[in-house]
Amino acid sequence: MRLTHKIILITGAARGIGKAIAELFHQEGGIVILSDIRDDEGEQVARSLGDRAAYRRLDVRLEEDWIAASDYISQQFGRLDVLVNNAGITGFLEAPGPFDAENADLATWDEVHRVNATGVMLGCKYAIKLMKEQGGSIVNISSRSGVVGIPGAVAYASSKAAVRNHSKSVALYCAEKGYKIRCNSIHPAAIMTPMWDAMLGDGPQREAIIKDVESGIPLGHFGEPMDVAYGALYLACEESKYVTGIELTIDGGILAGSEAKPQ
Repeated sequence: MRLTHKIILITGAARGIGKAIAELFHQEGGIVILSDIRDDEGEQVARSLGDRAAYRRLDVRLEEDWIAASDYISQQFGRLDVLVNNAGITGFLEAPGPFDAENADLATWDEVHRVNATGVMLGCKYAIKLMKEQGGSIVNISSRSGVVGIPGAVAYASSKAAVRNHSKSVALYCAEKGYKIRCNSIHPAAIMTPMWDAMLGDGPQREAIIKDVESGIPLGHFGEPMDVAYGALYLACEESKYVTGIELTIDGGILAGSEAKPQ
């Protein structure tokens, strides 16, 4: 019960990694506020968790939504102990594209950054205000794509690199201010979530693409959302009280080597 009595806000919690984090944090005793823009799915997850779980709509792009969420948390609980900035998009399903470096669509670029980078900035801004009296932990979900280039998804890679860097700035700022707020980033890769659907397709083609991707993963298979949730749990709880500004990679070993390795 590592998170007993902790007040926790998780963005993008209706499905995938966010849902897994909400379920694990609730299991560990936390009071979990799930947020998303998929209201039906988010409310269903909150209901399935039962006591100590609630759902609130939060569009991370909108500062007014963050203000409303902050006011709710302040009035209901008086503080925030943990924020998981998980909400994010690739753009493949949410924007028209193109997505490559030569033909990148400006509206697509702006939308992806607005969700992935601006959403995290706003989350950190309002979490600091709610945490600075008693301390807390901010966990930002970046990506392997925030560490290496992705030629066919330049907006996504750039936005996740922004999350990586902003996490360090927040960590140092809070340390300088003596706020006792830690901020760290997690860098997942090849985690089987609905975000992969646009890239994997359906039927036999899907299985072929999965096998192709898995051939480049040293551990030989896709990860599961709960693999990331356990990493987030470590960074959220007191066991990581001396950890701030780090990048926790959860990728089956992908970033440990090179695809051009000798046979």
